[in-house]
Amino acid sequence: MKITEERVEDGGVRRTSFTLEVGGESVPGVLWAPDGAKGPRPLIIQGHGGSQHKKTDGIVARARQYARRHGWASMALDAPGHGDRITRDQAAAQAADIGARVRGIAPPAGTPVVNEAERMNQFMARLGSAVPELNAALAAVQSLDFIGKGQPIGYWGVSMGTMIGVPFVAQCDQITCAVFGLAGLRAGATAMEEQAKSITIPLEYVFQWEDAVAPREAGLALFNAFGSKEKTMHINPGGHMGIPNFEGPSWERLYLRHLGVAADAKSVVRA
Repeated sequence: MKITEERVEDGGVRRTSFTLEVGGESVPGVLWAPDGAKGPRPLIIQGHGGSQHKKTDGIVARARQYARRHGWASMALDAPGHGDRITRDQAAAQAADIGARVRGIAPPAGTPVVNEAERMNQFMARLGSAVPELNAALAAVQSLDFIGKGQPIGYWGVSMGTMIGVPFVAQCDQITCAVFGLAGLRAGATAMEEQAKSITIPLEYVFQWEDAVAPREAGLALFNAFGSKEKTMHINPGGHMGIPNFEGPSWERLYLRHLGVAADAKSVVRA
């Protein structure tokens, strides 16, 4: 793990950028924690959506808020083929393609036709290294004295963050609770179904009823597959990008119930 930059952001939150070599790839990541934090604390691992990156606005806002309010640390990585791992032109093309799918727009004439099952298989193959990268990053940040081992860990990730998060959480026994959403279980996705069944931690699942990317039947199937006894599905009207802001406090309450606050929270929390 190589630290590439450290800076204190508004509200007394320290942002640490780093890179990690995993499987011959340089993986960029970022870590947020209260400035001056000492000793171990709960950690939230955040997974971004397709065509997004580790410092997408929502991830940054949650990380800062969690650090200020509860003394938690947060970590995010650029997923394979995203963020600083591709060129600006590649990122723009990727955003245009996913943006069209989110809005339900047909691809331009002449675009090769790929059925949804094949598209999903190709997509997951490109993300194949995401789980070992998250495992390596988790081990690396736990070596830092202001995170440490043995503390509760939460996961947050919707859309692609769920497609990566389900296999990651299924094989990581350190995760205490999770927020998933905006994804589904499609016909033939037997590996993901088995992974979901093996997840028994408390979780919330957020879904948009008119989602053009994750059909409602697929979303309900994934929620039903999770093996958790404590699981809640929040369904809201609207499309893929329309999660209401009021869902945020619900996620925060889930983490508070299961992670608690950092031991030094009183000394680091800012209004």
